[in-house]
Amino acid sequence: MKYTFTFISFLFFSFIYTFNSFALPPIQSDDLKCEYLKNPLGIDNPSPRLTWVITDNRKGARQTAFQVLVDIDSMKVVQEIGGEWNTGKVVAGNNLVVYKGKALKPFTKYYWKVVVWDKDGIKALPAPVSSFEMGMMHMQNWKGAWISDSRDVKTKPAPYFRKSFSTEKTIKSARAYIAAAGLYELYINGQKIGNHRLDPMYTRFDRRTLYITYDVTANLQSGKNAIGVLLGNGWYNHQSTAVWYFHEAPWRNRPTFCLDLRITYEDGTEEVISSGKGWKTELSPIIFNSIYTAEHQDARLAKEGWNTPAYDDNAWKDIIFRTSPSQNIVAQAMVPVRNMEEIPAKSLKKLNDTTYLFDLGRNISGVSQLKVKGVAGAIVRLKHAERLNPDGSADMSNIDIHYRPTDNQDPFQVDIYTLNGKGEETFMPHFNYKGFQYVELTCQQPLELTKESLTGYFMHSDVTPVGQVTTSNPTINQIWLATNNAYLSNLFGYPTDCPQREKNGWTGDAHIASETGLYNFDGITVYEKWLADHRDEQQANGILPSIIPTGGWGYEWGNGPDWTSTIAIIPWNVYLFYGDTKILTDNYDNMKHYVDYIQTIAPKHLTTWGLGDWVPVKSKTPVEFTSSIYYFVDASIVAKTAKLLGKTADAEYYAGLALKIRNAINEKYLDKEKGIYGSGVQTELSVPLQWGVVPDDMRAKVAAALAERVKADNNHIDVGLLGTKAILNALSENGYADLAYTMASQETFPSWGWWIKNGATTLYENWPIDAKSDISMNHIMFGEIGAWIYKALGGIKPDEKLPGFKNVLLEPHFVKDLQSFEAKHDSPHGTIVSAWKRTDNTITYNFTTPANTTATLRLNMGANQLVYENGREIRGTVIKGEDGNLKTVVFILQAGSYSFDIK
Repeated sequence: MKYTFTFISFLFFSFIYTFNSFALPPIQSDDLKCEYLKNPLGIDNPSPRLTWVITDNRKGARQTAFQVLVDIDSMKVVQEIGGEWNTGKVVAGNNLVVYKGKALKPFTKYYWKVVVWDKDGIKALPAPVSSFEMGMMHMQNWKGAWISDSRDVKTKPAPYFRKSFSTEKTIKSARAYIAAAGLYELYINGQKIGNHRLDPMYTRFDRRTLYITYDVTANLQSGKNAIGVLLGNGWYNHQSTAVWYFHEAPWRNRPTFCLDLRITYEDGTEEVISSGKGWKTELSPIIFNSIYTAEHQDARLAKEGWNTPAYDDNAWKDIIFRTSPSQNIVAQAMVPVRNMEEIPAKSLKKLNDTTYLFDLGRNISGVSQLKVKGVAGAIVRLKHAERLNPDGSADMSNIDIHYRPTDNQDPFQVDIYTLNGKGEETFMPHFNYKGFQYVELTCQQPLELTKESLTGYFMHSDVTPVGQVTTSNPTINQIWLATNNAYLSNLFGYPTDCPQREKNGWTGDAHIASETGLYNFDGITVYEKWLADHRDEQQANGILPSIIPTGGWGYEWGNGPDWTSTIAIIPWNVYLFYGDTKILTDNYDNMKHYVDYIQTIAPKHLTTWGLGDWVPVKSKTPVEFTSSIYYFVDASIVAKTAKLLGKTADAEYYAGLALKIRNAINEKYLDKEKGIYGSGVQTELSVPLQWGVVPDDMRAKVAAALAERVKADNNHIDVGLLGTKAILNALSENGYADLAYTMASQETFPSWGWWIKNGATTLYENWPIDAKSDISMNHIMFGEIGAWIYKALGGIKPDEKLPGFKNVLLEPHFVKDLQSFEAKHDSPHGTIVSAWKRTDNTITYNFTTPANTTATLRLNMGANQLVYENGREIRGTVIKGEDGNLKTVVFILQAGSYSFDIK
């Protein structure tokens, strides 16, 4: 018999431990995860990763040994018996292991815990037991059939499906497994299952289809039950037309799904209720739905109780059978999209007798919910926009420019709701999201409306926040917040460029913003899924498209190493932040294949393939220059990855290739006498500094030239997408942190602060706020500043030699125009804190490195300044500056909290 580990059990064993040792040990293990998810259901990986964090506030705290125990009986795990896997006591400090026990079985729940020993060899207090549950694991384990209501891609109403069944025995547990091509909502006995939105996540449907697992034990009842499924189009059946030709995607078809409801009874028997013969279908009141544009509902067509046991479905049609959309049905092992924040309308204005404008006060991705009363047949139109016309009406001109409607029945970002006239009605889209701040409501009939009638819901992937920044400069604080809002607005199971005009997985935007995302959010499951999308989309010759996933567009334009370096840069960044090589292993062949393709078109090691420094302020940088640098970056990452994975020959070959590319760039573009690349604009100087192309003996000269260029530009930015990744870092990492801060904190055009001062709550696509094109007001592509705040002002960086912040690199820059700063980052080992404050002639630096880590601290200071701890001078390794006025003091430190004074 299996037992669930309870808090009482935990207290009992804690008491026994205390009784025996008279004091609880200061070390504890916590935050147990499987595949970076807490107690996940439906895992397919036969060798899942198990991770944990230890807490121990003592200086020098570390884990000297661990023991992982896995069993199908929770009480055995409590008793430290691991029948499925028992590692024994392993003398090591790692907090990530790959399961290597008995073969895991489908549909089976496993309990696990970790026991750790502290720096003194003392065993920690037992951690609460965690769990993971396996899913299908293999496609042959599915019992259900793929079903739909038709094969007509032009049918507009969304279909309902239902199945009634009875259970007579006592139910022990029940799981629903559902895969879909398109989108779905699952119901049992009238209740929606779960709080996910827009499941399953978008993939290349004909190459990989995702399924989700739900615990529905509490939703079933003795006797009659009913399952209901509502299908939406999503990206599978794109009925709206735009320039990316998703309506011509090779996978396009009417949405379809496959479902297994597996019931385990108390007597040990099992029953599976599956999709197939006996299911009924009918059209729903959702008369049109498009992930790209909007959703239309006619409440007069509602079928009350359609998903309940008592509903009479005799008039419904039989389903039809369909082929599986792909031969690769796998678990959606990632955080879902949810309604993450409810945002009440800030104001309501009546523009005329039939038009009203709601303002949320901030720009978001998501949906609006309307509560309204009116007569039956009244049609409400809800237009969602980011900005207003001079007369106060919604202005769509900045976000509908790539839309190519074939008629007037599908207006862009306009939900249409027809009332049933039965009292207060509530409307919220099921299968769509938008980017907006304003909602313009129009209706020809009278409505009862107040400010409370409309609510916005901020939707995005439910990534846990792992970063926090607070400074004495309100503009920097707002830039950091706006950057995070833009990042989240563009995270829907894959990173996008904007949540309104495109919703495309633009590769360039994503790798530029990846460090910002990783400093602020626990996004590994989203990135791992998206890199699987890359593997699905890579062509046989190695080419990747500029947007991923894609229906076919993007192989011919917008791709190239400056954009599609995502295949190398993102796996490498995830490895640095998490210390987990799996994403490198999974994508190694693909990144190598990609670099090999570039070799075929760049025999002299320079390439013009790419878009270049997209949307700069005024300067122009040659595409060959930036694309060749990213080619160098890719080859370098392949070489380092090969070395990590033990591929010695590959490591040597690609390191040699990277050197040849670097030499070719420097030979053509570097003017050694002047210390500049090309014509010496900001992007041309900062990008080679950022990516290590500049020869070591030229770095200081090129950095000085960059500083002079910035000063000549009135300390303002003059960069595009690629330059914005490099400019602040290149300055900060080469002796010009004060100048970088001056540039970052500007409040006049062009700057991030200029957007903020003009009301921005997210980042924009273009530096001029009155640009005639490329002016989405919720874009992440200029979002590197969010990472720079951590790297430069906080000085927090992962160590390539000990990744996952096993060794924390700290090099805070105490910029002169900022009085105080604090950054926190929840690393895989715990919370890193870097905080400083100016008081008279003293800088107080407080920092924490979590248990089981070390730190390398570099303090840049005046030649006559000293470092004190508790009033006593402390000394590290001193590196004198070239001019004699500055020095760097280096400390190698154990885990713990410290407070240093520099004066």
